[in-house]
Amino acid sequence: MTTGGQALVEQLRREGVKIVFGIPGVQLDWAVDALCDAAGDIQYIVPRHEQATSYMADGYARTTGKEGVCMMVPGPGVLNALAGLSTAWACNARVLFIAGQIPSPTIGKGFGMLHEIPDQSGILKSLTKWHAIARTAAEIPSLVHEAFTQLRSGRPRPVALEIPPDLLQATIDSATYFDAAPSAPAPVDAKLVAQAAKLLSDAKFPVIYAGGGASAGNADEALRALAEKLQAPVVMTEGARGALSARHPLALTTLGGRCVLPHADVVLVAGSRFLDAIARPTHAVPHCKFIYLNIEENDVGAPRQPGLELLGDVRLGCEGLVAAIGSTSARNSRIEDVAKVKAWEDQQMSAIKPQADFVAILREHIADDAVLVSELTQVGYFSNIAYKVHAPRTFITPGYQGTLGYGFPTALGVAAGAPGKRTVSIVGDGGFGWSLQELATAAKYDLNLSVVVFADGRFGNVQRIQRRVFGREFAVDLHNPDFQLLAKAFGVVSYRADSPADLAAALTTAQAAGGPCLIEVRVGEMPSAWPLIHPFVPSPVAPPPNPLGEPFNPAGPAG
Repeated sequence: MTTGGQALVEQLRREGVKIVFGIPGVQLDWAVDALCDAAGDIQYIVPRHEQATSYMADGYARTTGKEGVCMMVPGPGVLNALAGLSTAWACNARVLFIAGQIPSPTIGKGFGMLHEIPDQSGILKSLTKWHAIARTAAEIPSLVHEAFTQLRSGRPRPVALEIPPDLLQATIDSATYFDAAPSAPAPVDAKLVAQAAKLLSDAKFPVIYAGGGASAGNADEALRALAEKLQAPVVMTEGARGALSARHPLALTTLGGRCVLPHADVVLVAGSRFLDAIARPTHAVPHCKFIYLNIEENDVGAPRQPGLELLGDVRLGCEGLVAAIGSTSARNSRIEDVAKVKAWEDQQMSAIKPQADFVAILREHIADDAVLVSELTQVGYFSNIAYKVHAPRTFITPGYQGTLGYGFPTALGVAAGAPGKRTVSIVGDGGFGWSLQELATAAKYDLNLSVVVFADGRFGNVQRIQRRVFGREFAVDLHNPDFQLLAKAFGVVSYRADSPADLAAALTTAQAAGGPCLIEVRVGEMPSAWPLIHPFVPSPVAPPPNPLGEPFNPAGPAG
């Protein structure tokens, strides 16, 4: 005889799950007891707030390339974890969200059961690509298997499975289990790939614009091979940073994209929505031809300029293009052009102080294959374009969700998935307040992580906007704890830094010691980097001229 909880855990084990992030509660008792029996195969990591369970699963998934699994009680537990689920949705993360439920006979009856909320299933459906609720204990393994089938096919996005407590406790005479679901990327139409290959082969100045879907789809190597074959600059959004190392001679950020896109005659948009933060097309000019390679049909149509639409897996699409494009031996190299643009980028970024100095220190003290988790703080915003990323899955942001407070708990999941590498989380004192209790989690599991708290005593970005729009500020001041005393109370080593040099020393010491560490960096008001991050934000000073000269003239040669 097998309980539904044991069947759940056994199918998770067969799917290759190594860690479950969760907080126990009465509706999950029979699942948690089964995890106790499986402790040799699956680690159960318990943070201090349900919100951290989904953030940790997201961080684990996005940096390991494996599925992240979280589990929480129904009602308030689910609601607490929704912020992390929405971030996973926005950032194409493969997260299995296992939610408890109230007893099966009472669902939807409004009896006031413990943790009951109206239409929990409807809430979960709105933030996942697939959802199911178990109706019998015997079907639990098949539902878990279907969840992983969904996670390993189509667009990478979270899925949810609800299991009532009576089914976790119920017994199954003979449970049926399944082998691990295979990876099943969606193919791209070969005829359309051939058409796209012809456009790119004939282009005088092709540009590749890579988004988070390229990284989520593991397209990094195929993207690099395609770029080198075409000698095409690759503009990477924050979600794609690391698809090509920043050291690669064709790699650019979106800031550099402002120089090369106006010269492009063909743009391949790979795994990106290709819209800016105010929902306008990133680039739209009559003379340019566009190829949209994306798993998501909604991300290739209007309001973008019309183009050739390649629906399917970004990696398979790029591999197909590499194979279909003929000899490119006569193609002009764009390495010198990109070098000029890189220098143009550096010229502007180096003027944003002290952010540029802090980011340089972070880059110097984080290994190429270790992860920086960026937050919504001034150094974090600037990192989106200025931190040089050298490997895939080593730079994590909340994407368009912009989830304040996500960074530290997400970094805990990253550290759990890569214990041999030093994870670094950068947060502001505002965002850190969302999850500072998770210092207990970092200490309990001895996670190899440094959290760097940039403390200015205010919600700095809110303050800047209030001053600009209203000419005054309100409700932005923070009453912070003594961060050194706070860390000591949780048994975590801490340091205080007042300069980039102090931060460098603290990062070095923390790395050598291992385990968790809090570094408080006291800072003042910082200059705005927004004109470099978003082209629609006006700059107080004129940017240096495009090093590639005037934009492409369709009547003459490109570039």
